[in-house]
Amino acid sequence: MSKPDPVRTIDLSYNAFDSDASARSLIYALNPEWKTSPGEIDFERFKDGITNTLFKAVKKRPGYNQRQLDQEAILLRAYGNGTEVLIDREREARSHSILARHKLAPALRARFNNGLLYSFIEGSPCTPGDLRRSDVWPATARRLGQWHATLPVAEAVAGTRQEDHQYVHLNKLLPGQPIPNVWTVLQRWIRALPRSTEQETQRRQMLQEELESSVKLLGGVSKLSNDQFVLSHTDLLSGNVIVLPKARDDQEQEVSFIDYEYTTPAPQAFDLANHFAEWIGFDCDMNNIPTRAERRAFVDRYVASFREHQARRSNGLVNGENARHDADVDALMDEVDLFRGMPGLYWGTWAIIQSMISRIDFDYTSYAETRLGEYWAWKAEMNGSRKRDGKEMPLREHRWAQEK
Repeated sequence: MSKPDPVRTIDLSYNAFDSDASARSLIYALNPEWKTSPGEIDFERFKDGITNTLFKAVKKRPGYNQRQLDQEAILLRAYGNGTEVLIDREREARSHSILARHKLAPALRARFNNGLLYSFIEGSPCTPGDLRRSDVWPATARRLGQWHATLPVAEAVAGTRQEDHQYVHLNKLLPGQPIPNVWTVLQRWIRALPRSTEQETQRRQMLQEELESSVKLLGGVSKLSNDQFVLSHTDLLSGNVIVLPKARDDQEQEVSFIDYEYTTPAPQAFDLANHFAEWIGFDCDMNNIPTRAERRAFVDRYVASFREHQARRSNGLVNGENARHDADVDALMDEVDLFRGMPGLYWGTWAIIQSMISRIDFDYTSYAETRLGEYWAWKAEMNGSRKRDGKEMPLREHRWAQEK
């Protein structure tokens, strides 16, 4: 098993209270030539994210066109305040390096004390509405299938202590599975929740119980892959899907994915269900949840791509039998249906923590309530309590059940 290439470390930090000077110091440390050569350095701040601070540094060399400028542009991503509670930064750097080696991520140029520097990807980030565009969703499905079939789980978790005490109980529920994974990440978040009041303690215990019941129900689900887990993005929101420029008008549209801080082993169905959940955007407009027909079209393209790249990895032939393909799509559709509530539990818990630590102007508390509401709505459908109580089906569940 090959190791990721070593990444340069710069012993400097980004300071939000001295943003321009600290950002320039980092860029000059990476590219000393930028300090003395002709052309100003421009910093463009991206404001779509709700975790980190992200800048694009561009050296405005005289005579360069926009594409030439973009080809040597650098992205500077400074970690959000206190996010080490949420994110394993060593795992993030390892994942980025693995992805770059497989040409599924831009080159990771350097790490600094509280962030990363990496190459810019030419293209346009999606909006939530773009995710259902007729050229974007097939490209996203193909790319995600390539990710899941190509990336080595064992390499991503190498060096992690499998016997970590906080995961012992989950290890018993999922024996022999890689650590960390999407379930242990959620376990880590739940353990980070406050318990200074009786209400907080009860909430923490309730979420722990929901995690354990979810692992028992869903932990062994996987019919498409030989393994229960694939290396998953797990944060495939619209802004992390980049529409790449086309060399020719008749060329098939391609996309790339960015931001790998939550990349971890997970069931394929979780990554798919999470992406479908992101069609609603941060505004959580449940009218934008993809219908069953839209999800099936996406899963169809995903399965074809997954099988193609799986065959390439094993130097085999693509199995073109329609019966097998249709059976794979049917099975994965069922798995995604089962997982549709999990992104709500995952990101709802995340948002509770963010509400306590983040300095970003975003209503994390309301977001947590909305996302956890997705989980409770799913659970009420699964156990039949919503129907027994004579309650109206929530919009998200209604939209999910809608055929077209």
